[in-house]
Amino acid sequence: MAHYLDYAATSAVRPRSVGDAVARFLHECGGTPGRGAHAPALEAGRLALRTRRAVQELLGLPGDPGRVAFSCNATTAINTALMGLLQRGDVLVVTQYDHNSVLRPAAYLASRLGVEVRMLAGTPEGDIDYQGAEASLEGARLLTVNSASNVLGNRLPLADLAARAHAAGALVLLDVAQGAGHIPMRCMEEGADLVAFTGHKGMLGPQGTGGLWVREGVDVEPLVRGGAGGDSRLRTMPEAMPDRLEAGTMNAPGLAGLEAGLAEVLSRGVSAIHAEEARLKVRLRDGLASTRGVHVLSPPAPDGVGIVTFQIHGLAPGEVARRLESDHGVQGRAGLHCAPECHRLLGSHDTGAVRLSVGWASTEEDVDRAVEGVAVLASYSQSARVPGVGREQTA
Repeated sequence: MAHYLDYAATSAVRPRSVGDAVARFLHECGGTPGRGAHAPALEAGRLALRTRRAVQELLGLPGDPGRVAFSCNATTAINTALMGLLQRGDVLVVTQYDHNSVLRPAAYLASRLGVEVRMLAGTPEGDIDYQGAEASLEGARLLTVNSASNVLGNRLPLADLAARAHAAGALVLLDVAQGAGHIPMRCMEEGADLVAFTGHKGMLGPQGTGGLWVREGVDVEPLVRGGAGGDSRLRTMPEAMPDRLEAGTMNAPGLAGLEAGLAEVLSRGVSAIHAEEARLKVRLRDGLASTRGVHVLSPPAPDGVGIVTFQIHGLAPGEVARRLESDHGVQGRAGLHCAPECHRLLGSHDTGAVRLSVGWASTEEDVDRAVEGVAVLASYSQSARVPGVGREQTA
């Protein structure tokens, strides 16, 4: 039996309603939003509007649902925001917890456009260097913050950081890839000016869904230009949202699945989902932390998400992940988790670590099997007396 514990990467098996919604859309509608006035196109348009509103409800984003522009994932949304806001000479402030979906476009902007990139330092406990934040935000155009670290699982203090950023005249881009559907969120109230989301994690939608919410009054230049369904005589993208950021044919079948996933999350209640995932996380973390030879990197962070990252002394993380699956049926992820700076502050940049993460369908049996499997591997490592943490090629 497989024990899937990699929800921080993707939700894997979805509620049956999600697959049913995708199939029903393909079999009974199949239209594209904004492409025609016939019945399939109009029904697809209504689907897109309902899904925008469900995203708003989940993330606490009131106002015009047209401010939610769909894309294929959070990475595309983040690139759209960064490339569409920053110009030569601007200052971008990132954090040490950021994902490569932020760090790589930031590096591109620095090398190609001369954007100055400053990094807020973190700590192994998941804190922020607030003293350094004041200096870093001075003169900044944009601050990026993720709702929760995909390595540590801690929730970042959005409201505090956003208040500091706004006082310095900067906008705030919030990446909710890890938090959406896992923790209750009121993004606009806490100070986000832009929110990038992905559909395939806590929102329980299919891969290939995501988007960017842009606050009224903030203008983002399109990343991609092309057909938007209207104003076809123009040689520029329309000014009105969401058409301005939605060039090309939309993934309407994916939106059907995303709408169903969001309905599942909203029906269960994010607070209830968070409480259950937090309970399982505590069980997992406590079990691993009490196992000899295991070094747990994730802090307790009860208000965070269900991520526990660890190392076994003497065993390379890749070997741990491989044997957890082959010998114990436990599926996790080893490596740097696309967050190299976070691993740098943890001292695991050269070796990587193993990440286990709970989600909507996780059970105590999944967690207990993982703890048992890690204990077996740690016992083997201790008996083999292999010093240090093994090295491996990380990704």
